[in-house]
Amino acid sequence: MVVGLVRSWARTDLVLLGSLGLLLIAGVLSPEDAFAGFANPAVIAIGALFVVAAGVDRTGALGFVDGLLRPRSASKGAAVVRLFVPTAVLSGVLNNTPVVAMLIPRIQAWARERGIPASKLLIPLSTAAIVGGWLTLIGTSTNVVVHGLMQAEGLDGFSFFDLTYIGVPAVLAVGAYYALIGHRLLPNRDGAGGAPRQDYRFELLVSPEASWLGQTVEEAGLRMLGDAFLSRIRRGDSVFGASPETPLEAGDVLEFAGDAQAHDALLARPGLLRKAPTVGDGSEADLPLFEVVVAPGSRLEGKTLKSADFRERYGGVVLAIRRRDGQVEGGLGNVFLRAGDLLLVEGKGALQNRLSVQSQDFALVAPIDTLRPITSRAPIALAILFGMIGLVAFGLLPLASAAFAAALGMVVTGCLRGPSVLRAMDGPVLLVIGAALGIGHAVEVTGLAGVAARGVELIGAWGGPVGALIAVYVVSNLLAELVTNKASAALMVPVALAVAADLGADPVGFCIAVAVGSAASFLTPIGYQTNLMVMSAGGYKYTDFTRAGAPVSLIVAVVTITVCSLVWL
Repeated sequence: MVVGLVRSWARTDLVLLGSLGLLLIAGVLSPEDAFAGFANPAVIAIGALFVVAAGVDRTGALGFVDGLLRPRSASKGAAVVRLFVPTAVLSGVLNNTPVVAMLIPRIQAWARERGIPASKLLIPLSTAAIVGGWLTLIGTSTNVVVHGLMQAEGLDGFSFFDLTYIGVPAVLAVGAYYALIGHRLLPNRDGAGGAPRQDYRFELLVSPEASWLGQTVEEAGLRMLGDAFLSRIRRGDSVFGASPETPLEAGDVLEFAGDAQAHDALLARPGLLRKAPTVGDGSEADLPLFEVVVAPGSRLEGKTLKSADFRERYGGVVLAIRRRDGQVEGGLGNVFLRAGDLLLVEGKGALQNRLSVQSQDFALVAPIDTLRPITSRAPIALAILFGMIGLVAFGLLPLASAAFAAALGMVVTGCLRGPSVLRAMDGPVLLVIGAALGIGHAVEVTGLAGVAARGVELIGAWGGPVGALIAVYVVSNLLAELVTNKASAALMVPVALAVAADLGADPVGFCIAVAVGSAASFLTPIGYQTNLMVMSAGGYKYTDFTRAGAPVSLIVAVVTITVCSLVWL
């Protein structure tokens, strides 16, 4: 299973379900034990929490935070502080994916207003969302998975604020790091006052009716464009550089580099046409644009837009492609797509829902330059959210019960309607969690957890219980980077419980080390979904995450080990 996940033989949910099936066929697990994970309250709670988060997002209730987050000065450190803490707090009570998706276009707009490079803010945004997930039990699905596994073993699980002991100092320490040092380690890209943004590669066609046919690139006014530049010209089977002296002919395909606004501005020029066909019959003008990020394991990876039948499969037209290193060669239809590629897609309004259903293919689906308005149901959505938090925080209802009631409340009050409910629950993620819980049970009943526990204790023997705690955290963290955070949590909780039992220690501290270690993915863009979401938006490279994220990983590890040692050992 681990090899299959590392080598991306198939989507994560298929690899885990296949592994569960093998354990079932081999008799390692009975049907009851294999499928018990799907009936675990953690799966119900996470599905319901997805619905609650979608209801808050759909009503525009998150728009109330605009005033809290908007930078007031051009100081990068001050902007990071203003962004970091509210984002972390939001992520402590909501699924962090919609929080980051909602804030990316806002931050890009604010950065342009204040002359701050967006690349100085977007990795801190993702980090704040990850670290904020440890402020409460419901902050991340990994917390809930570990909580559910503990309850399945007859333990009480976490209280609503157990993880807050880690979350508060982690948010303060990591926020201070980014405000003082971290933003200096991030690149200067996408700045309003810097070089023109050269994000997308897109193509436009020279019209046969263009008034400037036969003129050179310079004479046609296509040289000094400010926010875009003409890189190459394709004429039939020939491709050549766009020098100022190159004459233009009807049917030439012009390859530009620029942002989404540059694409629209050039298309408005007389004599330039879109190369890609329009969606539908062309009767709708100004169709909305969406940015989508290709996810790891997507069916699009390694395929071209043509071979993937993108338009037929998803109902939208790709107008431009942006890659983190800018290396997009040849016509758009012939570019082999990679995880992390950002596509500019045109389609009707329903396209966003259609793309969002394909969560295994896309890490982000966000409209361009459109902010979701605050609707009349926004206060209702917030009331349901805070009501759910109160019921769990004061121990009036178990998490699964409160989350399920809140999800029903979102549907009954009209905050979320129809097919949006099923889309919000993110079936592939729930399949991953259910299968991982079953596999985790196999780790326990076969005695593998005990063997692994003795190995962990041997590794940490130099430090006694604290050494064992460090070993549990490090192994969880490394395993999460190799596979997924939920699979890491499911595999490591039985080991952590065995270690705690052998040492006679409180299992809560060891399970918190698993929850935090499994979600502390700061070193790579593919380690956590929010990292991948900001990667293309900020024009980042892999090394940007490693350079800025290594100190964050160290800070979080030190905070977690210190607090767990003081409170639970």
